[in-house]
Amino acid sequence: MAADRAGLAGFVHHACLYGSDAEFLAMAVPFVEDGFAAGEPVLAATTPANIELLREALGEGAHHLDTAETAYFGRRPVERVSAFLRYHGRRARPGRRTRIIAEPVWGGRSARQTAEWKRMESGLNVLLADLPVWMICPYDTRVVPGDVAEAAVATHPVRLDGERQTPCDAYADPADYAAAVQGPAPCAPHSARGTGPTADVPELRRLGRERAAGAGLTGNRLALAELAVHEAAAYLLAPEGARLTLRSWEEPGAVVYELRRTGPEGAAVPPFAGYRPPAPSGDAQGAEDGLWLARSLADFVEVSTRGPETVLTLRMAGPGDAERL
Repeated sequence: MAADRAGLAGFVHHACLYGSDAEFLAMAVPFVEDGFAAGEPVLAATTPANIELLREALGEGAHHLDTAETAYFGRRPVERVSAFLRYHGRRARPGRRTRIIAEPVWGGRSARQTAEWKRMESGLNVLLADLPVWMICPYDTRVVPGDVAEAAVATHPVRLDGERQTPCDAYADPADYAAAVQGPAPCAPHSARGTGPTADVPELRRLGRERAAGAGLTGNRLALAELAVHEAAAYLLAPEGARLTLRSWEEPGAVVYELRRTGPEGAAVPPFAGYRPPAPSGDAQGAEDGLWLARSLADFVEVSTRGPETVLTLRMAGPGDAERL
Protein backbone atom coordinates (compact mmCIF):
# COMPACT_ATOMS: atom_id res chain seq x y z
CA MET A 1 0.00 0.00 0.00
CA ALA A 2 2.30 2.72 -1.24
CA ALA A 3 1.78 6.02 0.53
CA ASP A 4 1.86 8.02 -2.71
CA ARG A 5 -1.17 6.20 -4.12
CA ALA A 6 -3.42 8.50 -2.10
CA GLY A 7 -1.60 11.67 -3.10
CA LEU A 8 -2.01 14.88 -1.13
CA ALA A 9 -4.94 16.43 -2.96
CA GLY A 10 -7.50 16.17 -0.18
CA PHE A 11 -9.44 13.67 1.87
CA VAL A 12 -9.21 9.95 1.02
CA HIS A 13 -11.89 7.77 2.62
CA HIS A 14 -11.83 3.97 2.49
CA ALA A 15 -13.99 1.30 4.10
CA CYS A 16 -12.58 -2.05 5.20
CA LEU A 17 -15.05 -4.85 5.89
CA TYR A 18 -13.18 -7.56 7.76
CA GLY A 19 -14.30 -10.85 9.25
CA SER A 20 -11.24 -11.99 11.19
CA ASP A 21 -8.25 -10.65 13.10
CA ALA A 22 -6.03 -11.63 10.19
CA GLU A 23 -8.11 -9.60 7.75
CA PHE A 24 -7.94 -6.57 10.02
CA LEU A 25 -4.15 -6.83 10.27
CA ALA A 26 -3.78 -7.38 6.51
CA MET A 27 -5.21 -3.88 6.06
CA ALA A 28 -3.88 -2.12 9.14
CA VAL A 29 -0.23 -3.19 9.26
CA PRO A 30 0.77 -2.08 5.72
CA PHE A 31 -1.21 1.14 6.13
CA VAL A 32 0.55 2.00 9.38
CA GLU A 33 4.03 0.89 8.31
CA ASP A 34 3.82 2.82 5.03
CA GLY A 35 2.82 5.87 7.03
CA PHE A 36 5.83 5.49 9.31
CA ALA A 37 8.13 5.10 6.29
CA ALA A 38 6.74 8.30 4.78
CA GLY A 39 7.14 10.26 8.01
CA GLU A 40 3.38 10.62 8.43
CA PRO A 41 1.47 10.69 11.73
CA VAL A 42 -0.76 7.63 12.17
CA LEU A 43 -3.68 7.22 14.55
CA ALA A 44 -5.54 3.98 15.23
CA ALA A 45 -8.91 4.74 16.82
CA THR A 46 -10.36 1.27 17.15
CA THR A 47 -11.32 -1.33 19.74
CA PRO A 48 -8.95 -2.22 22.59
CA ALA A 49 -8.63 -5.73 21.11
CA ASN A 50 -7.59 -4.36 17.72
CA ILE A 51 -5.16 -1.91 19.29
CA GLU A 52 -3.47 -4.79 21.11
CA LEU A 53 -3.36 -6.89 17.92
CA LEU A 54 -1.83 -4.03 15.99
CA ARG A 55 0.77 -3.23 18.62
CA GLU A 56 1.88 -6.86 18.75
CA ALA A 57 2.13 -7.03 14.95
CA LEU A 58 4.13 -3.79 14.74
CA GLY A 59 6.65 -4.77 17.41
CA GLU A 60 9.05 -1.92 18.17
CA GLY A 61 7.28 0.20 15.56
CA ALA A 62 4.26 0.43 17.86
CA HIS A 63 6.06 3.18 19.79
CA HIS A 64 5.36 5.52 16.86
CA LEU A 65 1.64 4.73 16.69
CA ASP A 66 -0.97 7.04 18.21
CA THR A 67 -3.95 5.13 19.58
CA ALA A 68 -7.39 5.87 20.99
CA GLU A 69 -10.17 3.60 22.20
CA THR A 70 -12.83 4.40 19.65
CA ALA A 71 -15.70 4.41 22.17
CA TYR A 72 -14.15 7.49 23.80
CA PHE A 73 -12.89 9.20 20.62
CA GLY A 74 -15.98 11.32 20.13
CA ARG A 75 -19.08 9.94 21.84
CA ARG A 76 -21.43 11.55 19.31
CA PRO A 77 -20.93 12.43 15.62
CA VAL A 78 -20.37 16.16 16.24
CA GLU A 79 -17.70 15.27 18.80
CA ARG A 80 -16.18 12.69 16.47
CA VAL A 81 -15.67 15.25 13.70
CA SER A 82 -14.06 17.63 16.20
CA ALA A 83 -11.75 14.86 17.41
CA PHE A 84 -10.54 14.15 13.86
CA LEU A 85 -9.89 17.84 13.25
CA ARG A 86 -8.05 18.24 16.56
CA TYR A 87 -5.80 15.28 15.85
CA HIS A 88 -4.97 16.48 12.36
CA GLY A 89 -4.39 20.03 13.58
CA ARG A 90 -2.07 18.87 16.34
CA ARG A 91 -0.08 16.27 14.40
CA ALA A 92 -0.14 17.55 10.79
CA ARG A 93 3.27 17.81 9.11
CA PRO A 94 3.99 19.98 6.04
CA GLY A 95 3.95 17.94 2.83
CA ARG A 96 2.71 14.83 4.65
CA ARG A 97 -0.66 13.17 4.89
CA THR A 98 -2.29 12.36 8.23
CA ARG A 99 -3.37 8.71 8.42
CA ILE A 100 -6.27 7.58 10.58
CA ILE A 101 -7.82 4.17 11.19
CA ALA A 102 -11.28 5.14 12.48
CA GLU A 103 -13.57 2.30 13.53
CA PRO A 104 -17.02 3.46 14.65
CA VAL A 105 -18.85 1.73 17.48
CA TRP A 106 -22.16 0.32 16.24
CA GLY A 107 -23.22 -2.15 18.93
CA GLY A 108 -25.98 -1.06 21.27
CA ARG A 109 -26.97 2.07 19.36
CA SER A 110 -30.59 3.05 18.86
CA ALA A 111 -32.08 3.32 15.37
CA ARG A 112 -31.82 7.10 15.58
CA GLN A 113 -28.17 7.00 16.67
CA THR A 114 -27.29 4.48 13.98
CA ALA A 115 -28.85 6.68 11.30
CA GLU A 116 -26.93 9.72 12.56
CA TRP A 117 -23.62 7.84 12.53
CA LYS A 118 -24.27 6.59 9.01
CA ARG A 119 -24.91 10.17 7.89
CA MET A 120 -21.74 11.29 9.63
CA GLU A 121 -19.68 8.65 7.83
CA SER A 122 -21.02 9.99 4.55
CA GLY A 123 -20.64 13.58 5.67
CA LEU A 124 -16.92 13.17 6.32
CA ASN A 125 -16.45 13.19 2.55
CA VAL A 126 -17.68 16.80 2.64
CA LEU A 127 -16.54 17.99 6.06
CA LEU A 128 -12.90 16.88 5.60
CA ALA A 129 -12.78 17.23 1.81
CA ASP A 130 -9.91 19.74 1.69
CA LEU A 131 -7.67 18.12 4.30
CA PRO A 132 -4.68 15.86 3.48
CA VAL A 133 -6.13 13.04 5.55
CA TRP A 134 -6.21 9.36 4.55
CA MET A 135 -8.87 7.60 6.64
CA ILE A 136 -9.77 3.92 6.70
CA CYS A 137 -12.96 2.95 8.54
CA PRO A 138 -12.96 -0.74 9.53
CA TYR A 139 -16.27 -2.61 9.90
CA ASP A 140 -16.13 -5.92 11.76
CA THR A 141 -18.65 -8.09 9.91
CA ARG A 142 -18.65 -10.56 12.82
CA VAL A 143 -20.55 -8.03 14.96
CA VAL A 144 -21.94 -5.11 12.89
CA PRO A 145 -25.58 -5.34 11.74
CA GLY A 146 -26.18 -6.13 8.08
CA ASP A 147 -27.59 -2.68 7.31
CA VAL A 148 -24.45 -1.08 8.74
CA ALA A 149 -22.21 -3.23 6.53
CA GLU A 150 -24.32 -2.21 3.53
CA ALA A 151 -23.99 1.43 4.54
CA ALA A 152 -20.19 1.15 4.58
CA VAL A 153 -20.02 0.81 0.79
CA ALA A 154 -22.57 3.61 0.31
CA THR A 155 -20.68 6.10 2.48
CA HIS A 156 -17.10 5.38 1.31
CA PRO A 157 -15.92 5.81 -2.29
CA VAL A 158 -13.45 2.91 -2.07
CA ARG A 159 -13.34 -0.43 -0.29
CA LEU A 160 -10.04 -1.81 0.97
CA ASP A 161 -9.38 -5.54 1.34
CA GLY A 162 -5.86 -5.99 2.64
CA GLU A 163 -4.00 -3.72 0.22
CA ARG A 164 -6.45 -4.15 -2.67
CA GLN A 165 -8.56 -1.10 -3.46
CA THR A 166 -11.96 -1.49 -5.16
CA PRO A 167 -14.31 1.39 -6.04
CA CYS A 168 -17.66 1.09 -4.27
CA ASP A 169 -20.40 0.87 -6.91
CA ALA A 170 -23.00 1.65 -4.23
CA TYR A 171 -21.30 4.88 -3.14
CA ALA A 172 -23.89 7.69 -2.87
CA ASP A 173 -23.55 11.43 -3.07
CA PRO A 174 -23.35 12.56 0.59
CA ALA A 175 -26.19 15.08 0.30
CA ASP A 176 -28.46 12.50 -1.31
CA TYR A 177 -27.47 9.91 1.25
CA ALA A 178 -28.17 12.25 4.17
CA ALA A 179 -31.63 12.99 2.79
CA ALA A 180 -32.41 9.30 2.35
CA VAL A 181 -31.16 8.09 5.75
CA GLN A 182 -33.18 9.63 8.53
CA GLY A 183 -33.73 8.32 12.01
CA PRO A 184 -37.24 7.96 13.45
CA ALA A 185 -38.58 11.49 14.00
CA PRO A 186 -39.87 12.31 17.49
CA CYS A 187 -43.64 12.45 17.49
CA ALA A 188 -45.06 15.52 19.19
CA PRO A 189 -47.86 14.57 21.60
CA HIS A 190 -51.14 16.44 21.74
CA SER A 191 -49.93 18.03 24.97
CA ALA A 192 -46.99 19.75 23.21
CA ARG A 193 -46.96 23.46 23.96
CA GLY A 194 -46.32 25.92 21.13
CA THR A 195 -45.81 29.56 20.30
CA GLY A 196 -45.16 31.66 17.23
CA PRO A 197 -44.52 32.27 14.45
CA THR A 198 -42.00 34.87 15.60
CA ALA A 199 -38.55 36.23 14.80
CA ASP A 200 -37.90 37.32 18.40
CA VAL A 201 -34.86 35.25 19.50
CA PRO A 202 -34.85 36.51 23.13
CA GLU A 203 -38.51 35.52 23.43
CA LEU A 204 -37.79 32.05 22.06
CA ARG A 205 -34.88 31.73 24.46
CA ARG A 206 -37.11 32.73 27.39
CA LEU A 207 -39.74 30.20 26.40
CA GLY A 208 -37.07 27.53 25.97
CA ARG A 209 -35.92 28.15 29.52
CA GLU A 210 -39.48 28.11 30.88
CA ARG A 211 -40.21 24.78 29.21
CA ALA A 212 -36.98 23.27 30.53
CA ALA A 213 -37.69 24.52 34.04
CA GLY A 214 -41.20 23.13 33.81
CA ALA A 215 -39.71 19.74 32.90
CA GLY A 216 -37.62 19.82 36.09
CA LEU A 217 -34.25 20.98 34.77
CA THR A 218 -32.21 23.11 37.14
CA GLY A 219 -28.73 24.62 37.41
CA ASN A 220 -26.35 23.89 34.53
CA ARG A 221 -28.85 21.67 32.72
CA LEU A 222 -31.37 24.46 32.65
CA ALA A 223 -28.80 26.97 31.41
CA LEU A 224 -27.56 24.61 28.67
CA ALA A 225 -31.10 23.92 27.43
CA GLU A 226 -31.77 27.66 27.25
CA LEU A 227 -28.51 28.25 25.37
CA ALA A 228 -29.13 25.40 22.91
CA VAL A 229 -32.59 26.75 22.02
CA HIS A 230 -31.16 30.26 21.62
CA GLU A 231 -28.36 29.16 19.28
CA ALA A 232 -30.60 26.94 17.18
CA ALA A 233 -33.21 29.68 16.87
CA ALA A 234 -30.64 32.34 15.96
CA TYR A 235 -29.20 30.10 13.24
CA LEU A 236 -32.60 29.34 11.72
CA LEU A 237 -33.62 32.99 11.77
CA ALA A 238 -30.50 34.21 9.95
CA PRO A 239 -32.21 34.37 6.52
CA GLU A 240 -34.16 37.60 6.16
CA GLY A 241 -37.89 37.08 6.46
CA ALA A 242 -37.72 33.81 8.40
CA ARG A 243 -40.18 33.10 11.23
CA LEU A 244 -40.17 30.28 13.78
CA THR A 245 -42.82 28.31 15.60
CA LEU A 246 -41.59 26.65 18.80
CA ARG A 247 -43.17 23.55 20.29
CA SER A 248 -41.87 21.53 23.23
CA TRP A 249 -42.80 18.44 25.19
CA GLU A 250 -41.36 16.01 27.69
CA GLU A 251 -40.13 12.49 27.04
CA PRO A 252 -38.75 10.06 29.61
CA GLY A 253 -35.36 11.50 30.54
CA ALA A 254 -35.57 14.45 28.15
CA VAL A 255 -37.23 17.66 27.06
CA VAL A 256 -37.73 18.02 23.29
CA TYR A 257 -38.00 21.22 21.25
CA GLU A 258 -39.29 21.51 17.71
CA LEU A 259 -38.35 24.71 15.86
CA ARG A 260 -40.31 25.01 12.61
CA ARG A 261 -39.19 27.71 10.18
CA THR A 262 -41.39 29.06 7.43
CA GLY A 263 -39.70 31.00 4.62
CA PRO A 264 -37.78 32.21 2.90
CA GLU A 265 -37.89 29.94 -0.15
CA GLY A 266 -34.53 28.39 -1.01
CA ALA A 267 -33.01 28.78 2.47
CA ALA A 268 -32.53 25.05 3.09
CA VAL A 269 -30.07 24.02 5.80
CA PRO A 270 -27.03 22.28 4.26
CA PRO A 271 -27.10 18.56 5.16
CA PHE A 272 -23.91 18.66 7.27
CA ALA A 273 -24.23 22.15 8.73
CA GLY A 274 -23.01 22.57 12.28
CA TYR A 275 -20.66 19.58 12.43
CA ARG A 276 -17.39 21.51 12.09
CA PRO A 277 -16.27 23.34 15.26
CA PRO A 278 -15.77 27.11 15.23
CA ALA A 279 -12.56 28.58 13.88
CA PRO A 280 -9.76 29.31 16.38
CA SER A 281 -10.30 32.15 18.80
CA GLY A 282 -9.85 35.55 17.18
CA ASP A 283 -11.23 34.55 13.79
CA ALA A 284 -14.58 35.88 12.59
CA GLN A 285 -17.62 33.95 13.77
CA GLY A 286 -18.86 31.43 11.22
CA ALA A 287 -22.46 31.24 10.07
CA GLU A 288 -22.81 27.69 11.45
CA ASP A 289 -21.07 28.21 14.81
CA GLY A 290 -24.34 28.52 16.71
CA LEU A 291 -25.71 25.32 15.19
CA TRP A 292 -22.47 23.53 16.12
CA LEU A 293 -22.93 24.69 19.71
CA ALA A 294 -26.54 23.48 19.73
CA ARG A 295 -25.43 20.09 18.39
CA SER A 296 -22.72 19.92 21.05
CA LEU A 297 -25.09 20.73 23.92
CA ALA A 298 -28.05 18.59 22.87
CA ASP A 299 -28.43 14.82 22.94
CA PHE A 300 -29.33 15.09 19.29
CA VAL A 301 -30.35 17.63 16.66
CA GLU A 302 -32.30 16.58 13.55
CA VAL A 303 -32.84 19.03 10.67
CA SER A 304 -35.03 18.50 7.62
CA THR A 305 -36.12 20.91 4.88
CA ARG A 306 -39.11 20.44 2.62
CA GLY A 307 -39.89 23.32 0.29
CA PRO A 308 -40.17 26.55 2.26
CA GLU A 309 -40.35 24.77 5.64
CA THR A 310 -37.42 23.66 7.78
CA VAL A 311 -37.90 21.63 10.98
CA LEU A 312 -35.18 21.38 13.63
CA THR A 313 -35.76 18.96 16.50
CA LEU A 314 -33.54 19.32 19.54
CA ARG A 315 -33.49 16.88 22.46
CA MET A 316 -31.97 17.88 25.80
CA ALA A 317 -31.26 15.46 28.65
CA GLY A 318 -33.85 15.75 31.41
CA PRO A 319 -33.64 15.32 35.17
CA GLY A 320 -34.02 11.53 34.86
CA ASP A 321 -30.87 11.07 32.75
CA ALA A 322 -28.31 9.77 35.25
CA GLU A 323 -25.47 10.05 32.71
CA ARG A 324 -25.57 13.83 33.02
CA LEU A 325 -25.82 13.93 36.82
